[in-house]
Amino acid sequence: MAYFVATLHMLDPERNKDVLPRHIQYLDKLDKEGKIFARGPFGDGSGGLVVYIADSLEEATVLAENDPHVVEKVRRLELKEWKLLKQIVAKQ
Repeated sequence: MAYFVATLHMLDPERNKDVLPRHIQYLDKLDKEGKIFARGPFGDGSGGLVVYIADSLEEATVLAENDPHVVEKVRRLELKEWKLLKQIVAKQ
């Protein structure tokens, strides 16, 4: 098991609004399957980030490339393996 960071750079903000519900539904499904470590949009609206949990770069690539934002070319994907050094759990 490894972590892979998908940076999703915004390409088309207008079309993004239409694709966003499908993107969230896709990530919700993967989250329930234990394939998501973290996810969320950037505060400046320039895109977002998803940290996938996968057994290989190949698996993470399939997960990331099947995201509706990537499939519909609303956002540009950049995918890299991420080495988690320490996990901090926020107190609520």
